[in-house]
Amino acid sequence: MSREKRKLDHIKYALEISDRNTELGFEDVKFLHNCLSPVNPETVSIYTEVAGIKLATPIFIDAITGGTDNVTTVNRKLAKVAAATGLAMAVGSQYGTVKNKLSTKSYTVVRDVNPDGILFANVNALATPQHANEAVEMINAAALEIHLNVAQELLMNEGDKDFKAIVKNLKVLQDAITVPIIIKETGCGMAREQVEELMSLGFNCFNVAGVGGTSFPAIEGKRSKCKRHEKFADWGIPTEWSLIDINHLKKDGANIIASGGIRDGMQTAKALALGANAISMAGNVLKDVQKDVNKAIANINDQIDDLKDIMVLTGCKKVSDLKKVPLVFTGDTVNFIMSRGYDVAKISNKRK
Repeated sequence: MSREKRKLDHIKYALEISDRNTELGFEDVKFLHNCLSPVNPETVSIYTEVAGIKLATPIFIDAITGGTDNVTTVNRKLAKVAAATGLAMAVGSQYGTVKNKLSTKSYTVVRDVNPDGILFANVNALATPQHANEAVEMINAAALEIHLNVAQELLMNEGDKDFKAIVKNLKVLQDAITVPIIIKETGCGMAREQVEELMSLGFNCFNVAGVGGTSFPAIEGKRSKCKRHEKFADWGIPTEWSLIDINHLKKDGANIIASGGIRDGMQTAKALALGANAISMAGNVLKDVQKDVNKAIANINDQIDDLKDIMVLTGCKKVSDLKKVPLVFTGDTVNFIMSRGYDVAKISNKRK
């Protein structure tokens, strides 16, 4: 099967398959209302910083698609949304395009539509330094996402299964890339141990991309029509659990992006309270722009407004203040916290 056909299949099934396991996520986290909030709405600031890059809002559009001329229109629409809302945007994997020198327009259209926007390039963890640098140059990117997709490659018939080479090649890319690097999962989450290992190699920005949103194992199960593969549709760590886990790193200084089923202002606020510097979305934005670009813009603006209201209701003037507010944990998340050897009360009340 051609790479172009595979890209189109990914869009098709991403639109068909609902978000996965959202019941295992942020509903287990509750804010406590601050009835003496000292914050006036007009003083709320939602500026944040990711990988040393200042963002006007802690929300950005994450990697979705590219690499075939047929999706140029989709990326044009996504870029319009990013430009209208002031969101940063990451493009889909550019590896096939920089390798085969085909369909570059499906990526460069994003910069054409949003010439002053903050864009992130994207390659896989086995890309060469030359390919990675070409991906950055293609869209004049402010940072490079390097995606980890072991589950997808494992279940994809045409997948690259040289997993042993990943860590070694990441170090090669780190030495060759001049823009900040974001290490990104693709829907299966990150555990504390692996983030700690990556930090020991010198990386400090991570997109946990947990279970709850677009599931590439589910997509590959649909593509292969293999019933055995479909068993892995919900494989991974929920986004909320990844955030709690990474908050217990032995080293400080990690920059965290949360993604995987975050769809509204409440979930955004909870992710930020659990330690994320920003959140990203992909599948829901793709579905919105396929229907109506203006509606997609309105939905994001509503999400931003809801986030600001939650900050007022919890007494938070800036995004980092959310990390200090008390939280209440319930359900399976309490079991996760305890099974990892953490103190529920400490996580709930003694905040950064």
